[in-house]
Amino acid sequence: MNLAFCLFRFFPYGGLQRDFLRIARTCLQRGHRVRVFAMSWEGEVPAELDLHLVPAHGMSNHARCGSFIRGVLPLLAQGGFDATVGFNKMPGLDIYYAADTCFQARSREKHGPLFRLGSRYRTFVELERSVFVPSAGTEILLISPMEKPKFQRCYGTPEERFHLLPPGIAPDRIAPENAREIRDEVRRELGVPNEDKLVLMVGSAFKTKGLDRALRALAALPETLRRRSRLVVVGRGENAPFLRLARRLAVEDRLHLLGGRDDVPRFLLAADLLLHPAYTENTGTVLLEALAAGLPVLATEVCGYGFHVREAQAGLLVSEPFRQEQLNYQLLQMLSPVAAGTWRENALAYVRRTDIFSLPEKAADLIEETARRRVPRA
Repeated sequence: MNLAFCLFRFFPYGGLQRDFLRIARTCLQRGHRVRVFAMSWEGEVPAELDLHLVPAHGMSNHARCGSFIRGVLPLLAQGGFDATVGFNKMPGLDIYYAADTCFQARSREKHGPLFRLGSRYRTFVELERSVFVPSAGTEILLISPMEKPKFQRCYGTPEERFHLLPPGIAPDRIAPENAREIRDEVRRELGVPNEDKLVLMVGSAFKTKGLDRALRALAALPETLRRRSRLVVVGRGENAPFLRLARRLAVEDRLHLLGGRDDVPRFLLAADLLLHPAYTENTGTVLLEALAAGLPVLATEVCGYGFHVREAQAGLLVSEPFRQEQLNYQLLQMLSPVAAGTWRENALAYVRRTDIFSLPEKAADLIEETARRRVPRA
């Protein structure tokens, strides 16, 4: 099969981008041709990918997205593709990988009527509509069951067009036999004694992931425990505002901002707790990566994969509406040594009995099925 994959931007540390790459490689391993259209690519381009960069112009993000779409649609029409797979919302897709939340629903929850008058809102809602309205015909690969009713409420999308995928955790997240050695090695690198508590955050876009909430919870710990706790953040984001907040809260010396890393599994093994107090999160793949490593999780209930933490009995969720006081209290609870071993064993047992790995394979199955029965677009 001749497949087109479209995404706006690729950068090495994004969850959507990692999923895109694993699905593309699975399709390639099955003998299909994959041509990738993007407006920007950061990092090394895998040799097996046929990448085509489409110039995009505009002063704003939504203007650049519109420019990219206008440039790529003629290329898709001329390419003789058996199916077009999109990882961002845009017209002309046979399959959409739904890694993002419902933009219209979120905007109406978070903003007033004036926001809906702006060009950003109008552009992104129109792109979303092009995928989800009943007449679109785009098959939707859903990774969060929480978002489906929101799309259906906003656009009336038929039930049969949604296909729920299992998670797609990379096998290297499973705790290896030498997990203890790796834990000790990483802690030595960071200068964190074994008796101290290492609280880990993983993810780019620090504001969305709730780094401000994490810093306030760290500052609220009793003094003795706070002096023995470190917040280690792996991911790419704007550091300056959070360093200022850490200084105001007098926890700057407890904070390690490490930037984007390719060795996340090592930090999952070194930590005592994964903290993920996100404001919004369609899935939260790192929650399952933590469970695979035997790492207890404290996350907000808005995370699409939060139910796995609850079902595994491997951590706690901060309920909605969010209250900082609840996060503070639950962080103190989870840094207590009493339940840590039980949470770890529960996490590992859950991963052994649950399919959290087959997303790329199931996505490739659905892409092949859609391509076989696809009616060529006019």
